[in-house]
Amino acid sequence: MTKARLFRLWLVLGSVFMILLIIVYWDSAGAAHFYLHTSFSRPHTGPPLPTPGPDRDRELTADSDVDEFLDKFLSAGVKQSDFPRKETEQPPAPGSMEESVRGYDWSPRDARRSPDQGRQQAERRSVLRGFCANSSLAFPTKERAFDDIPNSELSHLIVDDRHGAIYCYVPKVACTNWKRVMIVLSGSLLHRGAPYRDPLRIPREHVHNASAHLTFNKFWRRYGKLSRHLMKVKLKKYTKFLFVRDPFVRLISAFRSKFELENEEFYRKFAVPMLRLYANHTSLPASAREAFRAGLKVSFANFIQYLLDPHTEKLAPFNEHWRQVYRLCHPCQIDYDFVGKLETLDEDAAQLLQLLQVDRQLRFPPSYRNRTASSWEEDWFAKIPLAWRQQLYKLYEADFVLFGYPKPENLLRD
Repeated sequence: MTKARLFRLWLVLGSVFMILLIIVYWDSAGAAHFYLHTSFSRPHTGPPLPTPGPDRDRELTADSDVDEFLDKFLSAGVKQSDFPRKETEQPPAPGSMEESVRGYDWSPRDARRSPDQGRQQAERRSVLRGFCANSSLAFPTKERAFDDIPNSELSHLIVDDRHGAIYCYVPKVACTNWKRVMIVLSGSLLHRGAPYRDPLRIPREHVHNASAHLTFNKFWRRYGKLSRHLMKVKLKKYTKFLFVRDPFVRLISAFRSKFELENEEFYRKFAVPMLRLYANHTSLPASAREAFRAGLKVSFANFIQYLLDPHTEKLAPFNEHWRQVYRLCHPCQIDYDFVGKLETLDEDAAQLLQLLQVDRQLRFPPSYRNRTASSWEEDWFAKIPLAWRQQLYKLYEADFVLFGYPKPENLLRD
């Protein structure tokens, strides 16, 4: 009996040692040839699935045991409160003023897939990779390596280990609904004891709660010194995607949702300084509600002044709602597999869900139509001085070029 126990103990210790060895020396041990079937395989690559049978069933069971053991081992010491699962009973209430201004359209629409979508994706990725390698386009952080990106700048990379997906969310680009999709895929939130199945039943306040998502910047707390190594493994194996939008239209949308609505947080943190610096208001109400009643609102021109003011970035980085995409998602350090655009959201969403092999499991929520239309740019920028428009383009030029948006010549000349 004692010998049997010693043998089992030796076997467990040996297994732990081998797993540690694999993790630490993953790349040199040949990560490209070692797959954990639930965590490190990419849905759109690899050989066809073998025909089911008794041997295959035993193989899957063994793989599942390895996955489960490794997941428990890597998660050891992580408190449940680090990634809490919240419950809610109330579905969102579409049609509110906030949702309307934000641009949501909750009517169902059937996405029609174009036969050229595969070629379109290839072109988008080619443009992105080409300009990342082209020395003619220069912008801050372009040349740095992934290891040089501070942990604080990895908070927009959401990981779904169940389906092998990494989503970099960009505020004002349908990110609320994509976050909902990621919650459903990962099963990270519970409703009455069970994971959500319908993205639209997840309330907005839970969608944007940081605890609802496993992001790269949380890896250090979970994996310690192995965190960067595991990030690189997942970046190699997982399907990485992001959605982008015309940079100037995104700015207009951010202004509308954050400064045309009574948003107390943005009023105190951003509107008050803007009104003092650029509108010469010395005495301002304490709340957004009082300010709105008094007719004190930030103008679009004030907002542009704020973005162009060199002191703004010295005090703190741009807020995520108007921070450049290249600073949020690091497209020259991360080789994205899929580049979606808000302008073609319905088609791109359907294509991506099929790529992830989850198109039968769920559909992207009803369309987020682009109410802040590109045709509005001339009206919004009509009272903005030409010199400001030209400076603003230089500030966001990398996003225009990397993601294939045409230079707005009509706004940049008299």
